[in-house]
Amino acid sequence: MPLFTYSSLVLVMLLWGGTFIAGRILATAMEPASAAFLRFAIASLAMLAAAPLLEGRLRPPPRHLWLPLFLLGLSGIFAYNVFFFNGLQHIGAGRASLIVAGTPLAINIFAALFLRERLTAMKGGGILLSLAGAVIVIGNGDPAALFHGGFGRGEQALVGCVLSWSAYSLIGRQVLQTLPPLTAVCYSALIGTLLLAIPAGHEGIFTRLGDIAPLSWLSLAFLGLGGTALAFSLYYMAIKKIGAGRAGIFINLVPVFSLLLAWLLLGETIKAEVLAGGLLVLAGVFTANVVRR
Repeated sequence: MPLFTYSSLVLVMLLWGGTFIAGRILATAMEPASAAFLRFAIASLAMLAAAPLLEGRLRPPPRHLWLPLFLLGLSGIFAYNVFFFNGLQHIGAGRASLIVAGTPLAINIFAALFLRERLTAMKGGGILLSLAGAVIVIGNGDPAALFHGGFGRGEQALVGCVLSWSAYSLIGRQVLQTLPPLTAVCYSALIGTLLLAIPAGHEGIFTRLGDIAPLSWLSLAFLGLGGTALAFSLYYMAIKKIGAGRAGIFINLVPVFSLLLAWLLLGETIKAEVLAGGLLVLAGVFTANVVRR
């Protein structure tokens, strides 16, 4: 069992759970595209500095990889953030998280269809078990409450999140056959940052940098360094080791960590049913990744 890979994935999900806390702070301070642009600008600078130290000189990618790298920046950086923030304008965070929690299932289905990764009964059962736990966690112990309402623009946008991250994970698997993980993430982040600069410029962020509060800069630093530079790199390292499908299952841990951090840092309460849902998520991840026939 690749213990380091699994441990690093748990750390990634903890960092991504923390992004909800930092994002909550930024939500009242600046516009969505501006926050996303500054997050990835900080992450890109960090990876430009770290890549030569960890992987040697940051070399230009081969010509045949420029299109896949552009698609990575377009899908996992630009499109995901556009869909995510637009979706949250129309639906609550609970319903949004429920839809995003379907990402591991989508990744595994697409990996089986396009990358020929084997989707065994044990793996599929683990995915569904983990998804069921995520539903309980996100519903705060009342899963039925998440299904009230129709399937409108917000829900459609969050489905775009699922598809965007699935594409980012699967395209990245092909890029990693040639480029080291940190280099691949660095180039995709640079491309995504350039794309995000367009809507951020329309929001006027470049004329208001001096007005950003210290707490907002601290949140952006965490999002850029921890939630993006470190987390994205570790996630891609895991994809290279165990595949996009098995790594993607860990995404269901994000709402669990997010809820725990909200309890620790913001004083929000957690029901016993939610803790039980968190155990289901862990059981599903264990079943899909560790238990073998």
